[in-house]
Amino acid sequence: MAEFIPIALLMCGSVFLLLLLPLLLLSSKKKCPANAGIPTGSMGWLWFGETLDFLKPHPPNSMGTFLQQHCSRYGKVFKSHLFGSPTVVSCDHEFNLFVLRNEGKLFLGSYPKAMHGILGNFSLLIISGDLHKRLRSQVVRFASTCKSNPKYLSYIEKLSISMMESWKDRNQIFFHNEARKFLFNLTVKQVLSIEPEEPLATKILEDFLTFMKGFVSIPLSIPGTDYTKAVKARARITSILKGIMMERRSNKRVEKGDFLDMLLDSADLSDEEILSVVMDTLLGGYETTSTLLALIVYFLGQAPYVLNQLKDEHQSIRKSKGYGDPLNWEDYKKMNFTSCVVQEVLRCGNIVKFVHRRALRDVKFRGYVIPAGWKVLPVFTAAHLDPSLHQNPSQFDPWRWADVRMNKKVTPFGGGPRLCPGIELAKVETALFLHHLVLNYRWKLTEDSPLAYPYVDFQRGLPLKIAHVQS
Repeated sequence: MAEFIPIALLMCGSVFLLLLLPLLLLSSKKKCPANAGIPTGSMGWLWFGETLDFLKPHPPNSMGTFLQQHCSRYGKVFKSHLFGSPTVVSCDHEFNLFVLRNEGKLFLGSYPKAMHGILGNFSLLIISGDLHKRLRSQVVRFASTCKSNPKYLSYIEKLSISMMESWKDRNQIFFHNEARKFLFNLTVKQVLSIEPEEPLATKILEDFLTFMKGFVSIPLSIPGTDYTKAVKARARITSILKGIMMERRSNKRVEKGDFLDMLLDSADLSDEEILSVVMDTLLGGYETTSTLLALIVYFLGQAPYVLNQLKDEHQSIRKSKGYGDPLNWEDYKKMNFTSCVVQEVLRCGNIVKFVHRRALRDVKFRGYVIPAGWKVLPVFTAAHLDPSLHQNPSQFDPWRWADVRMNKKVTPFGGGPRLCPGIELAKVETALFLHHLVLNYRWKLTEDSPLAYPYVDFQRGLPLKIAHVQS
C-alpha cells in the first residue's frame, strides 16, 4: 500500500501511490559519467529513455517483462534512463533498504516535476527535510488518535453495515468502486466532519474523481486534457476547504473534533500547509486503502481455503460478543489471521511498485557507484517476489506470515523517514470492513484482473457476483 498513507493506508505511501505515475518528463538527457562501478544496463532512446517499456501494464503480482528481462541480463541492480533522467534501478532488497534508510543523507525524494502541479508544493510526496517531518507528524498524531478510538471504530462499522445493506437486493456489484465510496465517505467524515449524505460530500467527490483521473494521466498542460482538468479540480477542492477553514475560525464555539480542527489548532502550520495535508489525507484515504480492499477480495475469490479460515476467525469473534455489540480494539487485536491475509495481499498485490529518489552525492554500495544527481528507483515488487526471500513467491499464502521474520523481507509501506504514517489505521479500517463482508456475503469473481500501470487498478471496477447469507 507507500510513501504516505491515507487517513488510512494512510498514505501508504506511497500513496505511496499512485504515485508511481506514468509521467514522461521532457528534460535534457544527462551524459553518463565514466566512473567505474556504475551498474551495467541500457539507456534507451533520447529523452524517452526506456520509460515507456518500464511503464507497460502488467499483473501486480509479477515484475513485468521490462524488469524480468533487465534483471536477467544485467542483474538486480542496473542502469537505465527513466522519467527524463539517468537512473539506477534496484530490484535488490538490501539495496532498497539502504536507499530508504538514508533519506536526507545520501538520497532525497525526487518525484517528477509535473507532480508538483497536481499535488501542490507542500505535498508529503514532494517536500523533504524538516518540513516533511513537521507535516508528517500531524498525520502520525491523527492516525494514532483514531485507530483505537471507540467512536471511530463504531463509525467504520456503521458505514460498513450501511453499504452492505444496500447490496442485499443486488446480484452484482463493482467492488472497487464500492470500496472507493466507502473509504471516501469514511475519510471526509473523519477529516472534515462531512456526512456522506450532505451535498458538499457529493461535490467534493465529483471533483475528486476528476482529480484522480488526471492524477494518473500523462501531464500535458493543455486545455481539455485530463491533467489540466485535474489541476482545476484540485483548485476547486482547495477553494471548498478554504471556505470550511474560514467558517471554523469565525465560529470558534463549534468544535468538530476532526483532523481539520487538530490542524487549525497547530500554531506552526500555515494555511497552505494545512490545505496540503488535508488534500494528501483525502487522496490516501480515497485511493490506496480502497485498492487494498479490492485486492483482498480478488485474492480471496481465488483462494476459498483462505476465505474459510478467515470466516472461522470472524465467526469466533462474533460468537464471543453479545448480539449487536460493536467491535472494539480488543476484538481487532484478535484478528491474527486477518492480519496475515492483509500482509500477504500487500506483498502479492504491490500497490506501490517503486518510489523516486535522487542521489545527493556519489554513493558507493557493495561495489556499485551511483553518481550524484542520478535518479534511484527502489522497486518493491521485485523484492516481494524474490524466490531467495520468499518460498514460492507467486503463491498467495497468508500462513507464511506466521514467521515473524517476514516483516523484514517486505516494504509495502516504504521505509525510513518516509514510512507510511497510517499503517495501523489502514489495517483497522480494512479488518473491520472484512469482518462484516465475510460474515454476510459470498462472492464470485468475473472477468477482471488487477493491472499495474504502475499504479494498481481494475479496468472494469472489479465486478462481483454476490449473494447475501445469514451470519
